[in-house]
Amino acid sequence: MKQPIKPYNPNVHYAIQEEPPPVDVSQISRKFLNMAYAPVSNAQKLDVYLPEEGAGPFPVIVAIHGGAFMGCDKGDLQVTPMLEGMKKGFAVVSINYRMSGEAKFPALVQDAKAAVRWIRGNAKKYGFDPDRIIAWGGSAGGYLSSMLAVSADDTSFDDPNLGNAGYSSRVQAAVVWYGPANFLKMDDQLAASGLTGPEEFRHSTPNSPESLLLGELITRVPDLVKAANPETYIGRNIPPMLLQHGRKDPVVPVQQSIEFYEKLKMRCDDDRVILEVFEEAEHADPAFETLENVDRIFRFLKANKIY
Repeated sequence: MKQPIKPYNPNVHYAIQEEPPPVDVSQISRKFLNMAYAPVSNAQKLDVYLPEEGAGPFPVIVAIHGGAFMGCDKGDLQVTPMLEGMKKGFAVVSINYRMSGEAKFPALVQDAKAAVRWIRGNAKKYGFDPDRIIAWGGSAGGYLSSMLAVSADDTSFDDPNLGNAGYSSRVQAAVVWYGPANFLKMDDQLAASGLTGPEEFRHSTPNSPESLLLGELITRVPDLVKAANPETYIGRNIPPMLLQHGRKDPVVPVQQSIEFYEKLKMRCDDDRVILEVFEEAEHADPAFETLENVDRIFRFLKANKIY
């Protein structure tokens, strides 16, 4: 869900008015691009980046791009901070998934789960460590990272038709940047923070990213919204999660992460879930991608024995 640029172009959906350019991976020698992880859609492709040295087994970062459930790509600049993990011995697998213009919820969650199963099914071939898989994404990618984490023990999103049915889709940790957790609360939360935007930018409208994802105005389908909300699936057996959000986010309100964190902590009475609010940051703010913050993320993963 990239923050809109101005002036608003009514012919392009507000959430993807400015898509990131491609990332330059020309200096990465061990890479395998545009590989299919499932047979249903051309969108079900991923890119594999391996550390320059070693045979593994490498812990794996599953990089999940944002884009309002309708745009952007596994090969754009959003993967840049995740690629820093290669310096620490991580493999990076950057995934695409079906957009809302092609398939409605739960297709994108099924795809993310299928990508994780593909990683386990191909662990020996690429040197992946099947016991150390981390989901990391921002906005719509943060949503999918949350869903992978909280539904770790819920097999209802595992579609065997997407391949590797004999493997688990569980992840061992998740890094969630400014992801939505309850679609129906977003507009009220933005209003409470004084961040209400023009009507075409609101979430409870027919053309919002969330309504387009579900195929119906979200206020008309509360049961479907509940089924799509990450907070619905919180259990006691979730993996470590690091939530980071900007206080001044005008797209996905910071209360989404705050309330999600509070509900997670009610079920997990230890320190495996952490929330960090960046007081001056907005949506997709450069503050999240600084080397200092990326190092912070790897410290979190190390503290949880991911590497």
